[in-house]
Parts: sequence; structure tokens; C-alpha cells
Amino acid sequence: MEQDRLILDRIKDAYERISFIEGEKEVDETYIDYFETVAKFLTKVKDASIFINSTTYDKADEAELKATLMGLYEPAMPDVYDTSYLNPKYATEKFGTDIGRLLSFVYAELISIIPYTYDHRNEDIAVRLELFLELYTAFICAKQENERPDYNALKGIVYSFAFDYQDLLLDEIIGLKFDTFHSVGESILMEANLNETDYLYRYGEYISDNEVEISRFIATLTEEETQRIADVYTEGYRKGFEVTGKDISIKEYVQIYYPIGFERIIRKAVNNFKEMGLNPLIFRCPSSVICGRDAESPGFISTCYNKQFFFDHEEDAAIWYDKAYVARRVEAYKNAYEKVKYQANHYGGPAVMEIFGQVPFAPEIKEECCHFSEDQQRLLVEFRTKATQITQEYVPGNERSFTIISFPVPEIGDKFKEIFAETVKLNTLDYELYRDMQQIIIDTLDKADHVEVKGMNGNRTDLTVALHELKNPSEETNFENCVADVNIPVGEVFTSPRLKGTNGVLHVTKVFLAGLLYKDLSIELKDGMIADYNCANFDTDEKNKKYIKDNILAHHDTIPIGEFAIGTNTVAYKMAEKFDIADRLTILIAEKTGPHFAMGDTCYSHEEEVVSYNPDGKRIIAKSNEVSEQYKTDPSKAYFGCHTDITIPYDELGSLTAVAKDGTRYDIIREGRFVLPGLEELNKPLEA
Repeated sequence: MEQDRLILDRIKDAYERISFIEGEKEVDETYIDYFETVAKFLTKVKDASIFINSTTYDKADEAELKATLMGLYEPAMPDVYDTSYLNPKYATEKFGTDIGRLLSFVYAELISIIPYTYDHRNEDIAVRLELFLELYTAFICAKQENERPDYNALKGIVYSFAFDYQDLLLDEIIGLKFDTFHSVGESILMEANLNETDYLYRYGEYISDNEVEISRFIATLTEEETQRIADVYTEGYRKGFEVTGKDISIKEYVQIYYPIGFERIIRKAVNNFKEMGLNPLIFRCPSSVICGRDAESPGFISTCYNKQFFFDHEEDAAIWYDKAYVARRVEAYKNAYEKVKYQANHYGGPAVMEIFGQVPFAPEIKEECCHFSEDQQRLLVEFRTKATQITQEYVPGNERSFTIISFPVPEIGDKFKEIFAETVKLNTLDYELYRDMQQIIIDTLDKADHVEVKGMNGNRTDLTVALHELKNPSEETNFENCVADVNIPVGEVFTSPRLKGTNGVLHVTKVFLAGLLYKDLSIELKDGMIADYNCANFDTDEKNKKYIKDNILAHHDTIPIGEFAIGTNTVAYKMAEKFDIADRLTILIAEKTGPHFAMGDTCYSHEEEVVSYNPDGKRIIAKSNEVSEQYKTDPSKAYFGCHTDITIPYDELGSLTAVAKDGTRYDIIREGRFVLPGLEELNKPLEA
């Protein structure tokens, strides 16, 4: 096509111009090293592109594939990051705060050209090369006029890039997720020779020892073992529709999120989904900073190569984020969904495979990084609210489901193989046994007006959780009996608490949430809303509170408690204790190892009207709270776009007591042990 040829010409011209930057010295000497450094990186990407598009690429051996790919990521690796222009702290030391932040962002955005090159996303490459050259030209002009580079002019260039290319950027965030064309990732997944590990280096993602070793390990499993794992994963998805009374037959597509290295299992899962009548959608996680990539992104993804790098650039949009930009982004968001409205409407939800075992990440908060102002935080919340509404319009929440399962990676330590085997057992625990034991807990909780939770062993939790009133207890329940369907493994019972009357302090000594470590985290609730919070990660309250507001409150001033649950998977708890990996578990498993409390939206966000029942036939009525009830009149005030589970482990749990209106007290857990008759089986792993 003519359009494709023109884009390739733009790339060729840009790379040719970039090739002359080294040694040109056309900018002020302060900035020469920056532009030469970035130009060297881009030239390396160009050389890789020539190789990828050559006739020798398909026949290249693993050593050559590895050297090509891994060499591209060298500038962002932790061992050189302290003195890299990718590091905002280093860049601002060299160029001052404003220009340093901007130039660091641009370099970070250019890193995304690596996966674009492997995906042949030529327009994405072209616009980023042109952004770099436009900035370079501005610096040349400033020197020629014997002036300092004008920050507002530079900011204008970046603003225009972010504003003008929103449709292209949103295509990566939305369009690719529903793309039914045969992607590079899908070709690798379904066609690569998995007996070797050279295929890993064709993805264009950074490949660590985790990906290589997990691929080799899974190759040692039998066909029956990998098929069983795939079956548990896909059957959980099917059951999710069944237990919620949703019709899977009206759906055509399922998105698969998977960690690179698990292809043998995912390939079988793809075939399982096809047998269900579903077309699996395989896509790359967002590649660029501006598109919102982080360590928890959806799609196929590898181990994050530098979590501090992504953390440092989380708020780079503060450079340009204003009201006009938000309006443009909302418009582009809707346009992106309009292009894929058929696929979106017939989309059943994601099937997610996660990993756990990485070393916990405790980020350094740097003043030199970009940070949203209070006005920008409000605009960000406004955008997320509108984006959620658009998503609900095209992907009805009351028709979709999901499943999520997790497995360890070799980084977890020398006992990896044992932990993997234990995790497989964990993911296949007796569904009916847990269902029946959890029903005993629910029957007791349904007698209660509220629940009192108190910590021990240094845990300062002292919390009262208010429950909804059951008008017809013989037919209604507050708690969902959750076993192993959407959330694998078993098990938990959960509810949406009443806000009024939910008061006190939630405290955990250490917790790992969405890839981030929190030390001594405490949250105070008043009538179900967060009134205060703190942690002990940093040396000042200001830094600690910002860390929590940015990552748990999602930039809101306050959010409600959305969920109260009791995890019953003492087998998982014992596994974590046995291998000393509690701080490395994904929240999917960690939330099952004690009572947990989710801050943000309820578990029934946008599904309040969906009627659902527990296995005993009782209808679940606690699907909203005083805030989310506003979905009926003003959805923009009902939802917060976040849901963060915080678990109190059994060894920090002094008591969990259901309290009836007349004051009758029913202990469910006392000093870390279940005490209701019929729950003896749950205590056996704890006492082993």
C-alpha cells in the first residue's frame, strides 16, 4: 500500500538523519552527550531492524538472536541506570528540573521502539523518531540563536505528540487487545519449536533467566501434566460464566494474558478455548511509557527488567496533562472502541495467568521525577471515570467474566521445582470440600449485624465491618461462596460491606500489592471511607502518604472499603510459611491466606443488577454500598477504578467475630485458628 510505503520512507529518512548526530555537535555542549547517546541507541535499533527483516533472521541461532535483542535493552538495565539519561534524577542533575524531566521522558518513550520493531508497527516507530528529531532541531535552533532552549517550546513539541497521536496511542491500548489478525506473538505461541529456547528472543521483550528456565522446566513436564494445568485454567473461565448465570455461548473472544515461557501450557489452553467456541486474542502488553506500561500490564509479558525505571516514569504525563488533553483522550478512547465494537461486544473477558516469586520491589521515591499536581490528579480521576464508562458501553460488565491463576518463576529460589509442584496441587484442591466448609462460615456471618476484626503479634488492626441487613434470611445471603472458578485457587467468602458503621484501623506489618512493597501499612476508616493512612517505607510522612495515595487510592482524596472477605486456603498459607515466600505470593494467592479488605470498588462493580446465587440457592444481595449505589443516578460518582486487596495473615489475626444485633457473638477465627465446628480440616495445614 502507498500509505505503508510512505511510512517506511519516513523511517528511512529519520534513521538517516539520526546517523549524522554523533560527532555533529550542532547543539549546546551541555546536551551533546544526551543526543549522541540516544542516537547511538536508535542506530542500534535500526541495525536490529535490518536483521529482523532479512532473510537470515528465520535461520538465526539462539546466540545471535539473544545478542541482538538483549543488546537493545542495555541502556535501561539496573546496573547502568544510576548514570543513564533514562533516570530522571540523573537527567535533572545534568539539565535542570524541567528540561531534564522532559528529555528523560523522551528517551524512555523511545525504548518502546524495540518491541515495535519486532512487531513491524512502523507508524509507531516513525512518529517517535520524528519526535526525537523535532526536539533535536529545536536545540540546534537555540544554539544558532545563542539562546537557552525554551522549555515551553520543548513542552509544546511533546504536547503536540501526545495530543495529535492519541488515536495511534489508543490503538495500542485498546485496538490491539481486540485485533483478530495473526500477530507476531500468536505466531510464536502457536508455531514455534518449543523444544529449544531460541523462540523467546523473537518476542522483542526483555528475556531474563526466569523466562529461559521456566520454558526449560515446563518442557520436562509430561503432556498429561501440562494438559491438566491448561484444563484447570480454561475450566475456571468456563465455570465463571456458569456460576454467575452468564451465557458464554453469546461470546466469541477471550483475551489471554500470559507470562513468556509458559507457551506449552498456553498453547493447550488456546485449543481448549477454541473447543468452547472462543477465539483467543493474543497481544503484547503496552510497550510505551505514554501508553501506561508497568510491571503489571496485560497481554503477553516478560519479567520486568527494571521496576524502578517504570516507577520513575509513571507520572511523566504531568509534563502535558491538562483539560484539553483529557478531552482529546476521551474522544480517542471512544473512537478506538468504535473501531472494534463488534469484537468488544462479543468479548467474554480475560483469562489471566500470573507469576509470583520475584524479589519484592521497594521503590525509591525521587523528587526529580514528574509528579501530578492536585489539579492534574483530579483530571486523571475524571479521565479514568469516563474511560470506564466507555468501556462499559462497549464491553458490558454484566455479560463478561474472567479467570486468573498463578505460578512461580525460578527467581523464587532453589526450591522452585518443589514450589511449582505445590502450586499445582494448590490450584487443584477439592472444590466441593471448600464449598461446604465455606458455607458453614457464611451461615454464621449471615446471623451478624457486623464483624469485629482484631490483630495480634504486632498487628494493630481493630476494625468493625458493618453488614447489610437480610430481609429474608432463608432466601438471601450477604456473602459469596467463592471456590475455584474465576479466582484460582480456592477459597474465600466475600461481601460488599455497608459503609456506615464500618470504622477502625486496618494494619499489616508488611504486604506486597501490585508489585510494590508496603511496610507497616495502616489505613483508618470512618463510616467506610479512608480517613487517614500511612506506612514506613520512606523517611517522611509526606513521601509515605503520597506513595499510598498514588498507588492504593489511585490519586483520589479518599475511597471506600469495597470488599470484606475471609480467605480459607490454609494450604496456601502453610506453603508460604514452609518455603518462606509469603512476601513473594501474588495477591491472588495471598488474599486466600487470611481475612482481607479491598479498598476501592466492590467486587460487583458495574454488575450490581446481575442476579447471582450461592450453591445453596440463596441470592447474594450485598452487591453495592452507599457510594456505588449512585450507579443508578450518576455513575461518575459510583466508581473509583481501583480495587486493592490487603490481607491480614493468620499469624497476625487475634480474632474475627460475627456479632448479631442482640449482641450475641460468634467467633469464627481465634488466635489464627478457625473455631467453628466443621472447619477442623482448615486447621490441619496450620498445625502440620
